[in-house]
Order: sequence, then C-alpha cells, then structure tokens
Amino acid sequence: MNAGSVAPRGDTYDVIVAGAGPAGCTVATLVAGSGRRVLLLDRERFPRPRVGESLMPATYPTLERMGMLESMKASAFPRKHSVQFYSADGRSGLPFYFTEVCDGESSVTWQVERSRFDRMLLDNAAEHGTEIVQQANVRDVLFDGSRATGVRVELAGGEIRELSAGVVVDASGQTALIARKLGLKQNDPKLRHVAFYTRFRGALRGEGIDEGATIIMRTRRPRVWFWYIPLPDDEISVGVVGPLSELVDGRDGGPQAVFDEEAANTPHLLERIEGSEQALPVQAIRDFSYVSESIAGDGWVMAGDAFGFLDPIYSSGVFLALKSGEFAADSILDAFDRDDLSAARLGQHGARFLEGMEAMRKLVYAYYDERFSFAELLKRHPDCRDELVNLLVGNVYTHPHARLFEAMSELCELPEPRTLRG
Repeated sequence: MNAGSVAPRGDTYDVIVAGAGPAGCTVATLVAGSGRRVLLLDRERFPRPRVGESLMPATYPTLERMGMLESMKASAFPRKHSVQFYSADGRSGLPFYFTEVCDGESSVTWQVERSRFDRMLLDNAAEHGTEIVQQANVRDVLFDGSRATGVRVELAGGEIRELSAGVVVDASGQTALIARKLGLKQNDPKLRHVAFYTRFRGALRGEGIDEGATIIMRTRRPRVWFWYIPLPDDEISVGVVGPLSELVDGRDGGPQAVFDEEAANTPHLLERIEGSEQALPVQAIRDFSYVSESIAGDGWVMAGDAFGFLDPIYSSGVFLALKSGEFAADSILDAFDRDDLSAARLGQHGARFLEGMEAMRKLVYAYYDERFSFAELLKRHPDCRDELVNLLVGNVYTHPHARLFEAMSELCELPEPRTLRG
C-alpha cells in the first residue's frame, strides 16, 4: 500500500498523531482500527534511516495485536534468540537465551532494518484506516488554555494548516514537542551519553540460533561499550556508546576517529570485523536519557521518545515505543467511550508504563557501575537468573523483579524510582 497523501483530507479529526515512528504507528493503528478518525503526520518521507534495530521478545503481543506478525515472519530480518555480554578483556558469559523463560514462537524476536520495519508499520497503519501525510512537519501543538485542540503543520509545498482534534498524540520522538513547550522534560544527569555507529558488510556472525544474537562488548575504557547486531543483506550494525566525558570531551578527531580508537580498545570486536567492509560513514547521535514529568494532559498524550528515552544498552527502545503506543491507544479509546478527554483519563496508563521503564533503567544503571557484573550477580544469587532473563526479554509488565533488584543493590547503587506529576 502507498501510505500517504500530500495533504490532510479534512480539518477535524478524532485523533492527530505527530510522528510516524513505532510509537505513533502503534497508536494510530489501534485507534483507527477501532473506528476513530485518525490522522498520522510525519515530517520525513518513508523509508528513512533510523538506528535502533534490535527488538525484545516482549514486543510480540503488541505486534500480534497490530496484525504485524505475518509480515514480520515473511521478512528477511534475522531471528534473535539471545543476548550475550563480553567483558573488556574479551571473556564472555553464557548467552542469555530467551527460551529459558519463554515458550513457543514468542521466545524469538527479530533484528530489524529500521527503514524497512518502520515502513512496514506505516503501511500497516494505513491498512487499519489511518490517514497518513508524509513530509508534514508539525510546527506546534495548539492549546486553548490548558487543553490541546490541534496542531499547526507545514506541508511539503510550504502551506501552513491548522487542524483540530479531540486528542493530540505527541509521538515526535526526541523533538518532544509538548514536553519542550510545557517545560516537562527532565534529563537524567548520570546518563548523558553519545553514540557513534556504522555498518559492516561481511563481518563475523554466529551459527545456528546464535546467528542473530545481540552481542554487547565492553571496551577497555570505563563505562563504554559496543553493540553488535546482525541485519539482513550480510550487514552488521556496530555502535559504540558512552558518556560525553569519555567519547567527546578533549578529542580532536571526528566520528570515524572516535569509532576507530574505541574499536582498537575492544579486541573481540576487531576479531569480528577483520576482513569486512565498512558500509556506512560513522554517524554520531546524542543518547541523553530523559523522562517527562507528565505523560498526558487535557486533550493530549505522549508516546515513545516524546515522553522519555532510555540508554539503548538492552535494546528496549522499540519495545518501550510500541508498549507506550499500545497503552496510550487503550487510554484514548476509553476516554472517547466515556466522553472524557481529561488528563486523568488520557494518562491513566502513565504510572504503569513508567514503572516498567524504571525497571529497565535500574538494569542500565547497574551495567554502567564498575562494581557490577552479571557473572558476580549470578554467582551470588543463581536463583535470580530467571528474573534477569525476564528483564532482558522485556517482561517488565508481567513479572515481578523485586528480588532481583534487591540482589543487584548488593553490587551497585540503583536509582530511586521516578514518578509522574499529578
């Protein structure tokens, strides 16, 4: 399906979604599929490149609900059965296989080429009745007092339109339209990170069920690590992540120089990419973790990175985007059913969503603490392995983790949980 038109077909909608990434497409698909009139706007033209390729198995129920499973199964995306961690000296622990805690096909997920995956989500939203306009840049969310009433959008030809909606969904990613407008964004001071990434063609990948595994490798530099993610077409996504103070401050070279220097600090990575071809110039992106003080207000709700972003060490980004979109869609549909588009009704899922995000944040903090290691944790508390694998699967909304966090706190300092305002 050719998802998209050059201009909105009307001026008034039940729901307008700003941003057609995974979060926005999830909201649009589920709300439009329930019979509401939904407009989905995105400033870019699809397909467009994105980083963040690795899914968690816990995306399965949301993809199933959206009607995406058959297209995912028919895709060329590598299947991901596990994640494996390497220490700075190249030693590895045993892979964490998702089948340890999951049964059936939902125990396996995908490593996705994001330009293809995001286009699949967009087409699926169109098939479920969403009206889509690409190259439509939402310049502002309009308010009447404290209530959101619509958006101001610039179309591809430069025309400015003001469109009305019962509910505005901010899924604008790190643009974070509403959070910036209302001063709700709060950066995490301990997770001010940056990433440098590229792709290699012909690099080493595992065999059998390990072919699609995510590999995380520490460098010899404190708090710096590489991801290594197999993709279609014999490509591997490789990126290095660390604090600004470690990867940027005091350096004279550009992104390629930073990447090469950190690769030289990571012998296990060099072994894997030896003899391969770099297929993409090194790109740099800011990886500052943050969250908003509120997830919804009268007539508006946030989803995905527009609400909050978490360091990508455990590949939770797309999972949290899909889940926040699903939760937001359910709150929106309930709000329309009750004729109550208030902050309380539209944000009824907020505390639950944030609780899951905070569980992943604790695991992120632990990884960056030099006193922590998975090997030492499981040596002391082998009974916590299932809880740990459940976190790596993404089962933050279906399984308790209190015992695991208590055990982790023996080895490192975990962050205090954040709460939503109001």
